[in-house]
Amino acid sequence: MLRRLHKEQPSHFAFTPANQEWAEGQISKYPEGRQASAIIPLLWRAQEQEGWLSRPAIEHVAGMLGMAYIRALEVATFYFMFQLQPVGSVANIQICGTTSCMICGAEDLVAVCKEMISPLPHTLSADGKFSWEEVECLGACSNAPMAQIGKDYYEDLTPDTLRDLITRFSKGEVPLPGPQNGRYASEPLSGLTSLKDHEKGRMDHNGSVQLAVDLGDTVKRIDGTEVPILTPWLGKPADPSKGGPKQAEPKPGKGVPADETGITVQEAPAKSSAKPVDQAVSTAETTHVSSDADRPAGLKSARGGKPDDLKLIKGVGPKLEELCNSLGFYHFDQIANWTGAEVAWVDENLEGFKGRVTRDDWVAQARVLAKGGVV
Repeated sequence: MLRRLHKEQPSHFAFTPANQEWAEGQISKYPEGRQASAIIPLLWRAQEQEGWLSRPAIEHVAGMLGMAYIRALEVATFYFMFQLQPVGSVANIQICGTTSCMICGAEDLVAVCKEMISPLPHTLSADGKFSWEEVECLGACSNAPMAQIGKDYYEDLTPDTLRDLITRFSKGEVPLPGPQNGRYASEPLSGLTSLKDHEKGRMDHNGSVQLAVDLGDTVKRIDGTEVPILTPWLGKPADPSKGGPKQAEPKPGKGVPADETGITVQEAPAKSSAKPVDQAVSTAETTHVSSDADRPAGLKSARGGKPDDLKLIKGVGPKLEELCNSLGFYHFDQIANWTGAEVAWVDENLEGFKGRVTRDDWVAQARVLAKGGVV
């Protein structure tokens, strides 16, 4: 299926303050130079906030991670979990259409969606409250046919029960998720034939449904007002409002020198897996331990007030371009003339993006771009 960005796009995107803090917490999970690994959770949080992924949202996330826009677009357009068009303000109903559900009546559920929401998938209902789509297996085969509505599974559906669910959602109700035919979980329709003692003292609902009931947010989007940061490795509690234990202070090993942070110094000499650009900028030179004397000459401002578009260098996004400009680097010919020692200095001083110059061969790319070429 061809997946394209929606033809109508908002003018901008920004995370709410709490979602921004959450996103920064997720980025902190990854080591220097590997922040792009946070692309999926950040795109998912952007979608949870807005309901769908717009181009500004995708580019905003790419900027936070120092990624070229096209790299983030590749992820967003590849995974079907990401909605590239507006969805219903109440819910996007995902009908499972794979084997078990198809055999048990998924086509009849699709017919209900066409009747009550829209004749076509990925299209808003007249009141804007709902949208629908057919998806691949959602893994609830023993409770077929089923659908995911919002965050939860609604199972053992019939056309009549789905009609009732849509009607109740439209009225502002939140119907109980899980089996809709009286089953507790996935036991036989005729009831348990073994393990009957498990029925004693069990929760009112199965684990998945009970969690949905306890959270009370089955179709609520993440607006950022109550978002746990989930970065205990930074000494932050999972829920800032509840406090929590702080991470123990690191201590140097006995007889082992420590740096000014108190962390044991055990670093190996820096190495680069990148191929040398030429004899002037070789792997051997980029392992040089830089000092301020190695800092490349910078400019106070762009020549003629017109900086080059450094984002044309593969691996450079808006954040990296802004950081380069703050260091006085505005033009391709500046980067093209960096020596090995200067490359090492920049690599060490790109806060949050260390090692990017060597990893992405900026010098080689800049030489091509400075001559009007394309990389």
